[in-house]
Amino acid sequence: MDSLESPVYSRNVVEFVTVANEFTKFLETCHEMSLTDFVDTSHKVLPMVYMKGTLLPKIEESYEEYNEKFVTEEDYTFIQDNLLTKFGVYDTYDEVFDPLRQENDEPAELRLSENFADIYQDLKDFVMQYKVGAEEVMLNAIWECRQAFEQYWGQKIVNAMRALHHLRYSVVDLEHDQDSESDSEYNYNKIDTSNWLISRRQEDYNDEE
Repeated sequence: MDSLESPVYSRNVVEFVTVANEFTKFLETCHEMSLTDFVDTSHKVLPMVYMKGTLLPKIEESYEEYNEKFVTEEDYTFIQDNLLTKFGVYDTYDEVFDPLRQENDEPAELRLSENFADIYQDLKDFVMQYKVGAEEVMLNAIWECRQAFEQYWGQKIVNAMRALHHLRYSVVDLEHDQDSESDSEYNYNKIDTSNWLISRRQEDYNDEE
């Protein structure tokens, strides 16, 4: 395939890489924001991530040997714990739509922190795979990300958006029921994350920019 005609350099893919990269960096620094600002920004950014995901091209082949994963369990937990503390009492919500749910089943209780962490994991792996720079790896990253969007994280965005819409427009004061920063269960200024992928990769981005 001529490199100039390869899907990895198409406008839709380049724009998705940009949006995915900005979204993952946004989640990595979410503890610096108030809940109100975080909900407001997420409510605007998630639909863009979803829209760009729908525009990913179809790749006919996948190369299983290039499916390297970058997000560790520690990275995932760090993101989810940040978000769990951020959302506090607003983290859980009822989800009434589930294609596997029986008609008379009770609504499932879901967590926004888990939704965001799951989305983060797929998008961060995609961004890091894409940064490898080898066309075969990038092609496989597109294929895998599109598959995951259709089957997994696309639905996670849809679920989260319903809960975020409620928080954005139905809750008067998001900060009212939250613990103060000094009483938070997690004190992120005291956590050494220098050896975590998030910190290492962020340093790489900063060095290159």
